[in-house]
Amino acid sequence: MEYVKLVNGVEMPLLGYGVFRVSPDECERCVSDALKVGYRLIDTAQAYDNEEGVGRAWRKSGIPREELFLVTKVWVSNAGEEKAATSIDESLRKLETDYIDLLLIHQAYGDVFGTWRAMEKAYRDGKVRAIGVSNFQAGRFFDFAHYADVKPMVNQLQCNALAQQKDIQPLLDETETKTMAWGPLGGQGVDGIVNSDMLTAIGQKYGKSAAQVALRWLTQRGIVAIPKSSHIERMQQNFDIFDFTLTQNDMVQIEAMNESDAGFIDFTDLKFVKYLIENYG
Repeated sequence: MEYVKLVNGVEMPLLGYGVFRVSPDECERCVSDALKVGYRLIDTAQAYDNEEGVGRAWRKSGIPREELFLVTKVWVSNAGEEKAATSIDESLRKLETDYIDLLLIHQAYGDVFGTWRAMEKAYRDGKVRAIGVSNFQAGRFFDFAHYADVKPMVNQLQCNALAQQKDIQPLLDETETKTMAWGPLGGQGVDGIVNSDMLTAIGQKYGKSAAQVALRWLTQRGIVAIPKSSHIERMQQNFDIFDFTLTQNDMVQIEAMNESDAGFIDFTDLKFVKYLIENYG
């Protein structure tokens, strides 16, 4: 496994396993399989309703807690200093752990500054090792980071070969914020990565699939990727990406695949924002 070092010195695995849309009933099995394959970073969220499955799986695995990197996110309904603080303790309980390795604000709406104050306190108190945000696009991220005492250490975004998040990268570099890629093989609004002729051709040189090339392209750039699969064979394939290195020419070819500098989902869209606030705020 390769790692990226966050601004506070915490080392984070460059590849993890995501449990978005993994049902609560299936989560324990899927995470158990992922841990058997070798994954040590597990990404969940309060809104996924499967934190307990993650907790049960790692507890039963016998893997020492210090070898794991658990990520979760504070949902909009728990925004605000007091509610966020309560929800952090609830996530700790569900995950069956004394600390969370990385805690993120899930969406850029609601009382995010109140939430951040609760997260900063949890960070100072040792309940959390690192804090960051998710789905904060460029303008929102600049506004938030400008006023936050502790700058976000991670921004989790839709990021892959077709949605490369180029517009926000200079801003993230300024704040030493690392990118974490959800949907690294596609995700909402993205098709064509695993069936890409170009990625397939590049992969043939290394005995790798198009998906493995797409994941290696991200991790080789220092971007943390969290692919999801419910099948252990696919989990293994996604995990086997650190035994080859893409050439500079490979990297340039893949960069040319970009179709969206800011991802394919507009998290600033008024309909989306109204839906979040009216249903969860």
